[in-house]
Amino acid sequence: MNRIIIVTDLTRFHKPEIVCTAGINEDSGECIRPMPYLALSECRRLNVLPGAKLSGDFTPSPDRTGPHQEDYSYKKLKYLGPSSSSEFKNALRQGLYGSVEEGFEVTLKDNQKHIPIGDEVQRSIITVSISPSEIKIIEDSYKPGKIKLNFRDLSGRKFRYIGITDLGFHKYALQHHSRKELGKINAMIKAQKEVYLRIGLSREYQSPYDERNGYWLQANGIYTFPDYNKEIRCYN
Repeated sequence: MNRIIIVTDLTRFHKPEIVCTAGINEDSGECIRPMPYLALSECRRLNVLPGAKLSGDFTPSPDRTGPHQEDYSYKKLKYLGPSSSSEFKNALRQGLYGSVEEGFEVTLKDNQKHIPIGDEVQRSIITVSISPSEIKIIEDSYKPGKIKLNFRDLSGRKFRYIGITDLGFHKYALQHHSRKELGKINAMIKAQKEVYLRIGLSREYQSPYDERNGYWLQANGIYTFPDYNKEIRCYN
């Protein structure tokens, strides 16, 4: 079926030549993740960025597993241009929940960053609204030079050292970190009225350090309103 989606997630992989995209169908509110993953070169060519409108014949993938019910195969993918700021914000709010636990319908312990394999989860991407004062980009204490995300959602639950997979934001923040300027990014975020996080779940992953095996929380998108930095949402 032909659908139009507004891209809400453009995320990086350990393989830099591919990216993961996901978007919201405005008519139904459903989240669609085009599969197979798109080549970064193709996204660059079409200038596909968060807020882009894409049309295509999307069909639910027959081999969807676990929480990744947003997987859709596609044909005739076409770039239709950018959405407006209000359209993009409305797309983010289609998947809005009051907390991470509410969105994934699970109970988490303090600082828990994964959902065990045995837990039933109905979705793998949600939006949560965050107070600008309750989010901070920090250095990874285990891997100097790398960055992570700390935040507290509206339920009061704290999340620490969450991986940032937002392609544009991660690149921009890492450049600032190399100049010891993370403070500038955090100041920019705190100056905004609203912050929306797209929180995603990874594919199944076994921790190399302990017995934890599951779907790991990651920051697929970090979006601020009313302002955003144009350097974050570009391929330069």
